[in-house]
Amino acid sequence: MESKSFTKSWGAEYVGADTVRFRLWATGQDNVTLRLSGKDQAMNPVGDGWFELQASGVSPGAEYNFVLADGTVVPDPASRAQKAEVNGPSLVIDPSQYSWQNRDWKGRPWEETVVYEMHFGTFTPEGTFRAAIEKLPYLANLGITMLEVLPLSQFGGNRGWGYDGVLLYAPHSAYGTPDDFKAFVDAAHGQGLSVVLDIVLNHFGPEGNYLPLLSPDFFHKERMTPWGAGIAYDVDAARRYMVEAPLYWLKEYNLDGLRFDAIDQIEDTSEKHVLIEIAERIRAEITSRPIHLTTEDSRNVIFLHPRDDEGSAPLFTGEWNDDFHNAIHVLATGETHAYYQDFAEAPEKLVARVLAEGFAYQGEISAQSGEKRGVKSSGQPPVAFVDFIQNHDQVGNRAQGERLIELAGAERTQILLASLLLSPHIPLLFMGEEYGETNPFLFFTDFHGDLAKAVREGRAREFQGHAGHEGESVPDPNANTTFEMSKLDWQKPDSEAGKKWLALTSELLTLRQIHIVPLLSTAGGESGNVVKTAKGLVAVTWTFPNGTLSIAFNIGEQSQPLPEQPGQILFAWPKAETELPPNSIIVRLASGDAA
Repeated sequence: MESKSFTKSWGAEYVGADTVRFRLWATGQDNVTLRLSGKDQAMNPVGDGWFELQASGVSPGAEYNFVLADGTVVPDPASRAQKAEVNGPSLVIDPSQYSWQNRDWKGRPWEETVVYEMHFGTFTPEGTFRAAIEKLPYLANLGITMLEVLPLSQFGGNRGWGYDGVLLYAPHSAYGTPDDFKAFVDAAHGQGLSVVLDIVLNHFGPEGNYLPLLSPDFFHKERMTPWGAGIAYDVDAARRYMVEAPLYWLKEYNLDGLRFDAIDQIEDTSEKHVLIEIAERIRAEITSRPIHLTTEDSRNVIFLHPRDDEGSAPLFTGEWNDDFHNAIHVLATGETHAYYQDFAEAPEKLVARVLAEGFAYQGEISAQSGEKRGVKSSGQPPVAFVDFIQNHDQVGNRAQGERLIELAGAERTQILLASLLLSPHIPLLFMGEEYGETNPFLFFTDFHGDLAKAVREGRAREFQGHAGHEGESVPDPNANTTFEMSKLDWQKPDSEAGKKWLALTSELLTLRQIHIVPLLSTAGGESGNVVKTAKGLVAVTWTFPNGTLSIAFNIGEQSQPLPEQPGQILFAWPKAETELPPNSIIVRLASGDAA
């Protein structure tokens, strides 16, 4: 591990045995007072809007706030932890006090990755970091290699997805303490599991964000995002806050990577884009283990994901591939509303193109926006794309939060699961998918008053044309029942149906690690070829230096002739000789010599 702690430009940092430096950027304030353990002391202006104060005799766990000239009491925007809720006292934390048990962890190579996306609040009945530790052996034994946890930065209320975080450096207190999250990461490493964090650098949530009051210059009012004024990444203090946060999480929590949310909403006019600076710093400062950086970007771009001559990723490792999900979803369900309309025509061809080349849209005109979308992606290696047949967004952004099994049926969903786990792209499972969970995953929050009313009414309006549920009532996001309904049912894995799903998932993941992963370390671009598409049928073959992989599946209503593809059968469900019946798949593998 590079270090036990990370020194931030903002916030409370130990600079001696019991001495803490408190630092805040507040261009909107003439003076600021530090309230530490109930005692007030004026902070010193040190130029360019910065205020500082060093205090001695400070024990870990000490409570503190900043008090403004008008008496407003605010938390530290760079708080490492909150005593409880987002508006209350921040806590002084000494990160060096945690004793790592698996400090020799060296990480796992990217080509081995099988991502398991999880939300701490609904993953276990308790909804805590510590409770989740108990499930780690189950996930490791199943064949999962990477846990991707939804955003953890402290947000308003106790319940939420995490994308409305406001204290970017503080793990959400409802899930546990910083040491509790470190214990989760530590235990995961002990099971051979990587841990990556979904991080939001494009906006702040609506409750508990005092940055506009402290420093209006943190935002560009003329640049808007879907969530409000854009962040001023070209302003030094704001840029430090945003650039240091990813490094902080990686170093202080010994994480294995990050997923960067909606980067198409990160607009930066600086000479070097803030995302490139972040990636370059991470690559330069963390060299003892692999760090995996993925992006979510609706533009279908590849400039952030170059490969060097050795196939390594000098910036970002992979891209969340919404095109795969959207094309598969239309093919499996027939839904064509909202963003699915871009995939309404010949979805089989789009699925095949995604599998062979990366993106479905590579410069074509989007029916939804009327504008060109995407760039040529066939030169990217298959492992540059993170694929999924469902995730928190695509399930939760439905009025009733239905999972794919409810929309497409169990048999069809199992075929899609097999195609996901046996393709050369990086697969992602959404928690519970491995055993056929049917509980919904709904959009939930914990706001109150006018904000709760605005969220409730806005959510209802959204589904008048978004999710194909016109006229249906939308569960109140602020109701505790909405949150409780979204929790996993851990009795289902022990049911007869759950055991069969788990057996299938385990078999597929075993086949992937034994036979497909060895192909991927040398897998380059231009490797995929569409063999055939027909109604419900997709057949693709990839040729790699170490072998040839072929997949053909049929989720249509009619049997289809078996496509001619090379290699021996690696997996077939059900077994087929001359044709693929409805809801069937066949995967073939040929060695490098045979290919």
